[in-house]
Amino acid sequence: MDGGGDDRERDGDEVRGVPRIPSPRFAADDLHPDAYRPKRPPLPKRKPQPERDTPPAHGTPPEAESVPEAESAPEAAEAADDSRVVDPGPVDPEPVEPVPLGPVALDPVPVEGASVAPPHSVLKSLLGAWALSACSAEETAAVEDHLGDCAPCAEEALRLRDAVGLLHTDRDLDLDPLLRFRVLENCLGRRPARIPVPDWADPYDAETARLDALLRDIGDSEWHAPVRLKWFEGERQVSRRTTVAGVIGHLMTVDGLVATALGLNDPLGSHAPLLPTERTESFWSTADLPPTGSIREPWRDQSHTLVRTVSFAGRGVAELSVSYGSFALPLQDALLDRAFECWIHADDIAGAVDYPYAPPSGAHLNRMIDLAARLLPAALAERRRAGLAGPPQHLVTAGAPGRSLHLEVEGSGGGSWHIALDSPAAVGSPARSVAQVALDGVEFCKLVAGHVSPEEAAAGQDGDREAIRDVLFAAAALSRL
Repeated sequence: MDGGGDDRERDGDEVRGVPRIPSPRFAADDLHPDAYRPKRPPLPKRKPQPERDTPPAHGTPPEAESVPEAESAPEAAEAADDSRVVDPGPVDPEPVEPVPLGPVALDPVPVEGASVAPPHSVLKSLLGAWALSACSAEETAAVEDHLGDCAPCAEEALRLRDAVGLLHTDRDLDLDPLLRFRVLENCLGRRPARIPVPDWADPYDAETARLDALLRDIGDSEWHAPVRLKWFEGERQVSRRTTVAGVIGHLMTVDGLVATALGLNDPLGSHAPLLPTERTESFWSTADLPPTGSIREPWRDQSHTLVRTVSFAGRGVAELSVSYGSFALPLQDALLDRAFECWIHADDIAGAVDYPYAPPSGAHLNRMIDLAARLLPAALAERRRAGLAGPPQHLVTAGAPGRSLHLEVEGSGGGSWHIALDSPAAVGSPARSVAQVALDGVEFCKLVAGHVSPEEAAAGQDGDREAIRDVLFAAAALSRL
């Protein structure tokens, strides 16, 4: 073989004639596992370099190092160009973070001029100040925006706002005097008492309870506050000065008349006088020391005993006679009279200690006015016997309608009554009415108690002037110590 021959043998690989040309690049790429990797731009071809005595690059076929010049130019040039392209080999792709499937929470981008909401801990610490309306406008807006999104903070804010409502000091802390009565009425309405209090004893039970509530609220020094008791004797008003404790002693001694009628112990003993004025004077004079707050407990025990006794006694006890010395009343009227005096003197005490006190309920006030209206013919006859009223003008037989005065009481507990003018035995009649008087309910009771003069009491008058004057003074004559 000549020296220009290309025939060689290496590792069993035999090449004859034409030099070995690598396979097309695209064919290799199609079979490579990274075939679908993004294509990179081809590397620029390097200029031919002079031959060096260096070993061939790794991966370069040895046949490409000696290409005979006898080969055709196009094929040799193509072979030379391909042999100089360096295959970078497989390249690892750059790591790519996986894309989440759900919504991506992006950090808010601060905008110039926009305010950033405070964190939850700061807004929660402002709830107390917000409930007290002590936050600034910006803090209030931030807290209220937060309450719309945070249920726990919203519940806490409601609790704090309710608590702030209890801190107001502009409320009247005095208990309503009728509170006990309303509570008992509600309780008894749901569960009636096994032994109920008779209806005719309700006013006395209610008024003693109201007075007891007043006495519980006053201080020790106020038991010695001065109280002036007023009543009418003849044509003039008289008064007597005592203390709050002295008024309670007066009520207890007169209530003793009802206790004696029921067979209970008299607080003044078995030899006590019968007239209410004498009983009161006896108590005030025999007391070793001026009465103090210690008088409240025996008075309240006695009133409880009276109510309990009439409740267990049954219906027949209502007509039991109670003697007042100069006159007598059925037990049901006597307890109503004691309820009236308890209210009047409780109002005297309330004025002395500057305590708010309301009149009785409308139903109880109506019963008190009715009792006074029923007693007026007898009081008028008593004044006539004393020469303090005009003579009768037209006598009739007992039970027949006679000359009358129309008494119209307005307001709570009011009503209409016809008062017989000539005889207690006559019956008041609208057809025989000769005069009319209109008064407010509380004002009429003040007149009956001797706290208002007859000249100042009547709000409206019409008809016989003498009949009107006689009835108004007879109403004032019902008062006593």
